[in-house]
Amino acid sequence: MIYQTPDALDLQLDRIPSLPPPRRVVLTTPTHFDVEYVINPHMSENVGAVNTDVAWQQWKALRAAYTALDHTPVLVNGQSGLPDMVFCANQTLPFYDPASDSKGVVLSRMHSEQRADEVPYYARFFEEEGYAVDTLPEDLDADFEGMGDALWHPGHHLLWGGYGYRTSPEAYEALGDLLDVPIVALRLVDPDYYHLDTCLCPLDARHALVAPEAFDDAGRALIDALFETVIEVPDHEARHQFACNAHCPDGAHVLIQEGCEGTNAQLRNHDFVPVELDTSEFMKSGGSVFCMKQMIW
Repeated sequence: MIYQTPDALDLQLDRIPSLPPPRRVVLTTPTHFDVEYVINPHMSENVGAVNTDVAWQQWKALRAAYTALDHTPVLVNGQSGLPDMVFCANQTLPFYDPASDSKGVVLSRMHSEQRADEVPYYARFFEEEGYAVDTLPEDLDADFEGMGDALWHPGHHLLWGGYGYRTSPEAYEALGDLLDVPIVALRLVDPDYYHLDTCLCPLDARHALVAPEAFDDAGRALIDALFETVIEVPDHEARHQFACNAHCPDGAHVLIQEGCEGTNAQLRNHDFVPVELDTSEFMKSGGSVFCMKQMIW
């Protein structure tokens, strides 16, 4: 079932099957990271502006943060000619079926031709990791950008799906059939928030960070209906500091771009622990913490 309006919502979170949290984190080396083209508003002033030495240090700090939180990094090598491959949340949607103890991945269909060649590298990676590799139907004319737009609700077999810029709404019909999962589809209405992971950050089953300006009224109502506590992020922190592109891997610590003072204060008020990281070089290409990782079982 695809839910796009609050009136249609007949879900009760406590009746949705549970989903164990993934414990491993995929990180892709930034060997070839740069801004070489413009496919989102954040890149427009930054072509050729990446300091690669600084980017490497920032990436290593992210890797160390996950290691410190007991999430084992699994590394993929970035490839020449694919400067955005480091944003490894975008090329796939990993999934796990507790009933059959099986794991798989749905490959993305990248909206931008500049990124299409990233996907086969991740297909091979997941095959080597023992994942069943699935694709959207060949006859479906739709884009889909993995966990840039499709987010698992923490602890539950429920998918949040953003559409409007990089992912087509028709992709969620196919995903719902393929994965037998309910999907809450949210229309994105501001090009600065071109992926769902730039404006919605589920922290745990009850809490989420949200950039309200990214959604229409129906989208905000759907989020309010399924998260007990919605933490609204100041617009300048969401839009310019990628505060909602944070990641909470353990329900307690929130890895977030440094300097998001208003967001961090709210996180602490709700008993979360902000872990500030500098991802400023990667923000030049339109991504921060969440974009730079992929969680797997």
